[in-house]
Amino acid sequence: MEGDRLKIAFVVDRFGARFGGAEAYGVALMRELASSHDITVFAREYDTACGLALPYVPLRSWRGWPSWVRVLLFAIRARRATRQGFDIVHSHMNGWSGDVEVVHVTPVRYNWRVRKLPLLKRLLSYASPRVQTYLGLEQKRVRPRPGHRTVAVSGLIADQLAQAYGGELPVPVIPPGVTSPTDIDPATRARLREAQGWLDTDQVCLLVARNPLRKGLPTVLQALAMLPDNVKLLVVGGNAGTREFVVKFRQGELFDRVRVIDATSEIGQYYQAADVYVHPTLNDSFGMAPLEAMSYGLPVVLSPQPWCGFAQYVCHGTEALVLADPENADQLAQYLRRLAQEPDLRGQLVAGGAQVVRRHSWAEAALRYLALYREVRAERAG
Repeated sequence: MEGDRLKIAFVVDRFGARFGGAEAYGVALMRELASSHDITVFAREYDTACGLALPYVPLRSWRGWPSWVRVLLFAIRARRATRQGFDIVHSHMNGWSGDVEVVHVTPVRYNWRVRKLPLLKRLLSYASPRVQTYLGLEQKRVRPRPGHRTVAVSGLIADQLAQAYGGELPVPVIPPGVTSPTDIDPATRARLREAQGWLDTDQVCLLVARNPLRKGLPTVLQALAMLPDNVKLLVVGGNAGTREFVVKFRQGELFDRVRVIDATSEIGQYYQAADVYVHPTLNDSFGMAPLEAMSYGLPVVLSPQPWCGFAQYVCHGTEALVLADPENADQLAQYLRRLAQEPDLRGQLVAGGAQVVRRHSWAEAALRYLALYREVRAERAG
């Protein structure tokens, strides 16, 4: 990285790739920046297994408080803790502490003031301390001012911010990057499949998600029920609730074909064990897992926009297979059949996915953030 060595405060709820895509974004970006800059993490929780050891300041609140109170207290403490001693405050949290604020999820104002809602629900939101707190924090967060930037992780989020706050809000888009794996080992694939009782001839579908039900697990299970018994499903990031859902689905008829693995920082081994990545998500501002799957040479089937922001970065049929609707289980089953029966299609998607990976690098993302940091500091000095 070029330029002066900066002291950067990174503010996030939880620091660690196992917590989800937004958190993985922060870990990967800070890993890239940490080679040339001094970074301190301010978070509620820090996963030491993420492989990145940075100075850490915990910002915790009593768990008995309602979630909106904890978010408000976190915002206040983050502002106080980072006000002095840093060249740049880079925040992924709702509040007003950041010089650079990165928006990963659908804006609160878009959800409550733009999206269609039942009239009673909209009216009650004006009296809800929870909704009003979230709206107030977000308004402080994105308010245009010198020495400040709001960043969206996808064009979808940028468009939602524009609808929520007006087109005058300038929002650069910096999508996630990906690091191509260097530790791919055929023995890992064989070992993990054998441990699950699966053959090399089985078609293993993979879904990585902190909340599999929101990322399309019901649709995947419906598609699985239409496919031969040699089609399996591996869910990484599930919990007891996920397992219970699988057991209850159609009286457990698919139970032997599905494996649910707890959240882990060692996700790479599961990409290596799979044959195809499925992502019929119902809500993803970007969707880092499909991009990571492409870096491991997996063909990807995913939701279209606006359910998956990553869909705008791929070409249907050559770089990924994009569903017409995230809940279209028939089409998902059809695509999985084609991937099993058409080697040319699979090869085309693997090659196309490699092109997508080349267009998304964390080094490039870091350079774009450094350019924003320079702009912010110049405006502040002026």
